[in-house]
Amino acid sequence: MKLLRYIENSITKPGILDSNGGIRDASSLVSDWNGSTIDDESLNKIKNSDLSSLSPVDPSVKIAPCIGDVKDFICIGLNFSEHAAEVKMDEPDEPIVFMKTASSINGPYEDVKIPKNSSKTDYEVELGVVIGKEASYISIEEAEDHIAGYCLVNDISERAFQLERLGQWVKGKSCPGFGPIGPWLVTKDEIPDPQNLKMWLDLNGERKQDGNTNTMIHKIFFIISYLSQFMLLTPGTVISTGTPSGVASSTGRFLKPGDSIKLGVEGLGEQRQNFF
Repeated sequence: MKLLRYIENSITKPGILDSNGGIRDASSLVSDWNGSTIDDESLNKIKNSDLSSLSPVDPSVKIAPCIGDVKDFICIGLNFSEHAAEVKMDEPDEPIVFMKTASSINGPYEDVKIPKNSSKTDYEVELGVVIGKEASYISIEEAEDHIAGYCLVNDISERAFQLERLGQWVKGKSCPGFGPIGPWLVTKDEIPDPQNLKMWLDLNGERKQDGNTNTMIHKIFFIISYLSQFMLLTPGTVISTGTPSGVASSTGRFLKPGDSIKLGVEGLGEQRQNFF
């Protein structure tokens, strides 16, 4: 299933894409898509429901982030070999873990304000994983059982804040609007091989990133198992798994007001952001 959230009359509601790509109102089945409603049992009940009986939604509605009430937004850095090479950093022996604040989460089509005092705002197309079941000290083999689904993430970053100021990367990753997720939360049954998905990003119509999840250094199930050795992964947690080469920091051509980007991951939809 492709789950989404939309805004109607200033109220955020849960929706489902039907077989024709139309939005159906899922409010009669669930109050929202969040950590309490995306476990396997709940999703299987909804999958077996008569989705054609759900009311259609005006396709022009505003699309919200695909998962609500996110408590933890975890990211993995330098997880593509070609990206590590282009920014002149060594491939990490273990995953580089950092956080984005939940307040950075944004809808997939929202405009993004370049932060005050920014000089190096950058883009990163990424595959996001949404946890559906609590995970603690799990094995690689158990990891898939703890996944609800996958989503598209743009890990927007301010490189000067991230790398040229003291402290951790979170300062350059958490500005308002720096975490667009969605448009859809695609349940794991629709993504049989998350390690073979094309991913791309265009800046003002020019292809800048063109990669595939098969070149990840640390694979998705390993990442989930690894994180669970150090922290409790709760339902609704979003894990962004890294970006391929082509980021602005490799060319020096950073984002500026008036720029427009479009990005996608195979099977997970597309995003668009205008910067001002």
